[in-house]
Amino acid sequence: MKEAVVSTQSTGETELKKEEERLGITITLSYEDEPLGTAGPIALAREILLEEPDKPFFVLNSDVVCHYPFQKMLDFHEKHGREGTICVTKVEEPSRYGVVVYAEDGQIDRFVEKPSSFVSNKINAGLYLFNASILERIEMKPTSIEKKIFPAMCKEGELFAMELQGFWMDVGQPKDFIIGATLYLDHCAKHRPDLLSKNESCLGNVLVHETATIGRNCQIGPDVVIGPNCVIEDGVCLQRATIMKGSKVGSHTWISNSIVGWKCNIGRWVRMEGVSVLGEDVTIKDELYVNGGRILPHKEIGASVPNPAIIM
Repeated sequence: MKEAVVSTQSTGETELKKEEERLGITITLSYEDEPLGTAGPIALAREILLEEPDKPFFVLNSDVVCHYPFQKMLDFHEKHGREGTICVTKVEEPSRYGVVVYAEDGQIDRFVEKPSSFVSNKINAGLYLFNASILERIEMKPTSIEKKIFPAMCKEGELFAMELQGFWMDVGQPKDFIIGATLYLDHCAKHRPDLLSKNESCLGNVLVHETATIGRNCQIGPDVVIGPNCVIEDGVCLQRATIMKGSKVGSHTWISNSIVGWKCNIGRWVRMEGVSVLGEDVTIKDELYVNGGRILPHKEIGASVPNPAIIM
């Protein structure tokens, strides 16, 4: 892989430049003036995607975490020789999702939206591989690839399904993000244990960026991610939590089942739990309790949030 195109409505050039250098690839931002759905952004990136029209390209939903089987997808795609490949994954409760019905060789017959009776237990995993010819199907306007483009491809026999192996999670909701982080850390423990922290304060699967600092007498883990330039002071307890870049957690604070956004400042003796989520640059004063609080960016919290609430 040599180039990635990120479809977005926000800026982020500085962070992406760092990722370019780390990964050794080119990352191009494709700006949407209005939300273009799940197909429109592909048309928006048309010129870039047609630079090498004979090569297929991947399309990845950004709210999915899994082990990405790029080479297997390429091999499967070349084998069936049609226009598109999508990955599908098995779920326990297919009635919650739209399911994919396909033949033994992978050729997709149809999609069924939230079936009331069992039709299939395979759902769209949000990983695609397309030939450049798909661009002829997509107009530069808000369009759903799942509802408009895929059904047309199915009718023509141009869409195939490959079953995804290993873990998968849609992390678009906070509780699912926490589960997704746990699944990823478990994957690391099995396949890349070198990525996990060996710090004496860490228990179970914990990922700590090399620039983060952890104080004395802490208990970090299980299932914790600590990002770059974070400061974890003495006596802190973290469980099933993600602490994002540049945040500080004050001494003797206890955080469980929560997500702390970028550049937050959490005081001393704070207790956070119940899938609490802090946006960027949130300050939590000392000795407060936050239970299920969803706190928007740039807020200062000076009183406890004992019950789930959105703080605007």
